[in-house]
Amino acid sequence: MNWDWGVAKDFLPELGRGLLITLEATALGSVLAFALGLVWAMAFRSPTRFVRWPVAAVVEFIRNTPLLVQLFFFYYVLPTWDIKFSALTTGVIALGLHYSTYTAEVYRAGIDGVPRGQWEAATALSLSRRRTWTAVILPQAIRRVVPALGNYVIAMLKDSPMLALIGVVDMLQKARAEGASSFQYIEPYTMVGIAFILIAYPASLLMRALERRLGH
Repeated sequence: MNWDWGVAKDFLPELGRGLLITLEATALGSVLAFALGLVWAMAFRSPTRFVRWPVAAVVEFIRNTPLLVQLFFFYYVLPTWDIKFSALTTGVIALGLHYSTYTAEVYRAGIDGVPRGQWEAATALSLSRRRTWTAVILPQAIRRVVPALGNYVIAMLKDSPMLALIGVVDMLQKARAEGASSFQYIEPYTMVGIAFILIAYPASLLMRALERRLGH
């Protein structure tokens, strides 16, 4: 079992192109997860149970089914109902929707962590419900949960290779194609693994440092 530097060198440009797709899917999926998660979290606090209960049921269903099942459902089942997206768009939707159920719990913990006195102060100032949320509660809550949200971005990055199973040409798909054409699998798969480490490990260290800083 020998390492072929020629194969590694030839694969490097393809790895870069696959990396861009991986980062794009992760970034867009994160934006969707953060936005939807906040919607779910605020719906949990709705005074109307006809809002709370359906949202809770949807969130629990999504959270308790595998991401891969959801990915295949969106890619293979929805087209039978004439709902079609590109492979990358499907992957972004699946990642974002799945992880939104986890970010919702993060947001909810952050909101619950805002001192009750802040709510009372907003009421004393006669702030509207919308103004209370946007100017008082959410800025404090989101600041508390930034490190946890960052950890889910890292988790999403590490789950992104699943998108190769529906044809997204990310790093893993590039490695599979390189292995199939050159019959050299060690180099491309090793390089993909190293690329994930070089991205995820520094990011995790950054999140830990940020968590310690915000904790003070």
